[in-house]
Parts: sequence; C-alpha cells; structure tokens
Amino acid sequence: MVGAVTSGGDAIARASGGDPTWTIAEIAAEFGVTHRTVRHYEELGLISPERRGTTRIYRRRDRTRLNLILRGKRLGFPLEQVRTIIDLYDSPRGKASQLEYCLAQIDDRRADLEQRRRDIEDALAELDTFAARCRDDLDRLR
Repeated sequence: MVGAVTSGGDAIARASGGDPTWTIAEIAAEFGVTHRTVRHYEELGLISPERRGTTRIYRRRDRTRLNLILRGKRLGFPLEQVRTIIDLYDSPRGKASQLEYCLAQIDDRRADLEQRRRDIEDALAELDTFAARCRDDLDRLR
C-alpha cells in the first residue's frame, strides 16, 4: 500500500473515519499505470472514486477493484467479463456467484490459451520442416 493521502489528504482520511485514501498519482504509481488508464476505468464505471472538486479520492474499494481489473487484463479477460466478475460480488449471492462465474471464465480462458499453444507449436514445427527443406534445396544447388 502506498499509504493514505498526505499533505492535506490526512484531513480526508480523518474525515472519513481514518480509512486510508489515495490520490490518482499514488494509485497509478502503485499499480504501474498511467493517470489516463485510471480515468478510463472510471469513465467505464469500473471504479468510482469520490470527487472533491477536481480531486479524485480513491478508497480501499477502488484500489481492490483496480487490482482485479488489472489482473483480469493480464490474464486476457475482456473488460466486460472483468466488470461482471467485479459486479457479481455485490449481487445477492455475493462471493459464491462471483467465484462460480470466475471459475467458468478461467476454464474458458485456459482452454483458449492451450489451443493457442498447440497452434503455436504446430506452426513452429511447420517452420522447422520448411526451413529444413530450404536448407536441403540450397545444399543441392551449391
């Protein structure tokens, strides 16, 4: 955790009952993304920081959601699937429905990646065969 907002942010943390808060700069730095990326996820409604004038104040919930968004993106999930996973947490069945959906998506993603790996291995084998034929043809020409 980067920490609570400082230089004026301490007042924000105290006003909210001492819960830690972060600025857009802190949250972007912590997750290694640009301010633009954070604002993009906000525009899509995936995170919803509190606004105080032009200042965005990120709370633990926003930080957790951003972490889940970025993990989903790293694993190759489209943002709409990430949104569904995150939103399911707030549904009546809560975490159970979220985990069931997540496991189904993981199975689908794994199957897709395994097929891509097989396709890549087949393509590499075909390239090896083609390269060997080219070398043989070149050797015969010399």
